[in-house]
Amino acid sequence: MDTTWQKSSYSGEGDGNECVEIATTPTRTAVRDSKDPARAVLTFPTASFAAFLRTLEPAGPPPVVL
Repeated sequence: MDTTWQKSSYSGEGDGNECVEIATTPTRTAVRDSKDPARAVLTFPTASFAAFLRTLEPAGPPPVVL
C-alpha cells in the first residue's frame, strides 16, 4: 500500500513506541507495529476493520431490567 501512515491517537509522551499505525485506501486498511515499521503489515478489507473497531467502542449503559 502506498499511502500515509497514521499513529494511534493513544500514542503520547512516553508510550509512543508501544502502539500501532494504520494506513487506509478505499478498499483496504493496513496495520503495522510502530516500533518496527519495516516488519510485516497486516491488511484487512476496510469494512471488516471498521466492524472490528465498532466492537471496541463502549456499548453504552446496560439496559434497565424491571
